[in-house]
Amino acid sequence: MRIVHFGHACVLLETDSARILIDPGAFSSGFENERELDAVLITHQHFDHIDTEKLPAVLEANPDAKLITDPGSRETVEKLGLPSTTAQPGDAFELGGAAVNVVGGQHATIHADIPVIPNVGFIVDHGAFYHPGDSFFVPEQKIDVLGLPTGAPWLKAGEAVDYLRAVAPRLAVPIHEAVLANPAMHYGLFTNLAPDGTEVRVLPRAEQATL
Repeated sequence: MRIVHFGHACVLLETDSARILIDPGAFSSGFENERELDAVLITHQHFDHIDTEKLPAVLEANPDAKLITDPGSRETVEKLGLPSTTAQPGDAFELGGAAVNVVGGQHATIHADIPVIPNVGFIVDHGAFYHPGDSFFVPEQKIDVLGLPTGAPWLKAGEAVDYLRAVAPRLAVPIHEAVLANPAMHYGLFTNLAPDGTEVRVLPRAEQATL
């Protein structure tokens, strides 16, 4: 199996028979140039996993590609006018000759005040590669290569280490790392969840600010 990482959560898997793109989101780039895709898989509805501006063009350029989404992304792709199949945990697909099993079900908790949304993980070729989306779901199958979430509002480094140990793959490929260089997602979370009367202000670098 060959893997291309387009940054953050987006990866392209090339098996002996199939080319499968997973989570082409807004923090990733270059995936829009791919052709001869057999499938595009979406783990959940967050914008860093599904780029609604680029996705229609990707599917138009790959007319034979099947779009597989989690239940929470179904409405999103319907609004885009894109035909899709909704994946539920326990489902199994054959895409371009590659086996894909659907696991998980829920996004990891970001904060108690934020509703938990659906999230599915995709296991390709019976454990050859596993993309968990934004979750800590540990599958029953032995995993050869794990796409390991690295940085996120729902994740701290120690949890990533514990998850890596729990899955125990032969090889871990760090993904979901863009927020480490782009802290705006965390700033927005602080602003939205701050207590009444508290302002969150991002200070300019190397400039004096009056507080």
